[in-house]
Amino acid sequence: MNNTICAIATGQGGAIGIIRISGNNAIPATQKIFRSASGQELSLQKGYTIIYGTIIDTTNSVIDEVLVSVFKAPHSYTGEDCVEISCHASSYILQKISELLINNGCAAARPGEFTQRAFLNGKLDLSQAEAVADVIAAQSASAHKIAINQIRGGISKELQKLREQLLHIKSLLELELDFSDHEDLEFADKEELMALAKHINAEIDRLLGTFKLGNAIKNGIPVAIIGDTNAGKSTLLNRLVGEERAIVSDIRGTTRDVIEDTVVIDGVLFRFIDTAGIRETTDVIEQMGIDRTFSKLRQAEIVLWVVDLEHADVEIANIYKQIASATSDSKLIILLNKTDIHDKDESEIKEHVLSLIHSDTKNSFSHDISIFAISAKRGDGIDKLKATLSEFTKRLNTEDVVLSNVRHFDAFKRANEALLRVIDGLQNALSGEFISQDLHECTEALGEIIGEVSSQEVLNNIFSKFCVGK
Repeated sequence: MNNTICAIATGQGGAIGIIRISGNNAIPATQKIFRSASGQELSLQKGYTIIYGTIIDTTNSVIDEVLVSVFKAPHSYTGEDCVEISCHASSYILQKISELLINNGCAAARPGEFTQRAFLNGKLDLSQAEAVADVIAAQSASAHKIAINQIRGGISKELQKLREQLLHIKSLLELELDFSDHEDLEFADKEELMALAKHINAEIDRLLGTFKLGNAIKNGIPVAIIGDTNAGKSTLLNRLVGEERAIVSDIRGTTRDVIEDTVVIDGVLFRFIDTAGIRETTDVIEQMGIDRTFSKLRQAEIVLWVVDLEHADVEIANIYKQIASATSDSKLIILLNKTDIHDKDESEIKEHVLSLIHSDTKNSFSHDISIFAISAKRGDGIDKLKATLSEFTKRLNTEDVVLSNVRHFDAFKRANEALLRVIDGLQNALSGEFISQDLHECTEALGEIIGEVSSQEVLNNIFSKFCVGK
């Protein structure tokens, strides 16, 4: 924090490159290698100004014509004096300017060091700092929305409300402990504390419940494509991604390993997973592929079960019992494929398929299921399938604040476990000392999310995953 750092903040391949400098020596170090067209000193410029000029080396040779942006503490990204040099994106120019800055007292920045300084200087809390990396990595509009909401303090605001309520309970209990000699004094209404603890527990449960979707949106919603051999799974994958990703053949059992590709549909990233056909086999390699099919089934948010229209009765009878438990928590979409070959009444076949599934379960049917006919080969029904996928995610994603970070999920989970002990302690009239300790553990866990409680090891691990220059 005492030195001045610099780094190239843009990737290769563009027309313009940017070099960032932050620290007490940012403006003087830049001034030593910069000559403004107006002849004015950088130190005399106001913050949020841009000056045109040239970068020169030790022999006064011009390296490039540049724009220099000046930001003065504390009104900058890092909270320190900052300079950004916009130059041409030649790798030689960028490296030469970096070398000149280092020769004038700057140090090469570590990955994430600019954002780490922003956190340490109070410009961002830790959850907001982590969201910066998520914004950079976002591959879809929905992932971007989650990250932007977090940068703007979505989780921080929720945490602030929860921690204020927890501290209220804790202060009343500790006040009672201070006057423990006076048994007739009671500052905390236990029923009120119980109601408040249960309310906070419900809020944390709600946030924890958003993690599965939030993590899926961030990394791509996993969609497993399953079915019998030769049902048209690989053809469907190729149709969805718009290229020949999987080998298509009339020979059964062609797909023996998992093939994945991603597609953005209405701003949401979907990760389609073509799997080995489900059937009885003595082929060891094919069986390994089928085992992987069931592994992907259990991980999928959505399952596309491709059924050959001509053999629907046999395929449903053979496969549904095998996949029922593995797909119980997933959205199941049955695609009656090969309408380009088989001419059958769609509504009639749908009713027949549902009746077969109901008769197989022998009990109440609980799957979230859709059924419609398609031709993966010709493309019929694919737009309807994409609309169904999009509608499913819109229906799920109704929360303003969505957890997508594993570290946050773990901290909320530990906070909730401590809170459940608080509720149990209140119900069993435990000493306020024990309840207060559990409340302390709960608030500490929540504090870890925004960085009020953190170790240097945790911080180094988080910011080391950032790119250099951010």
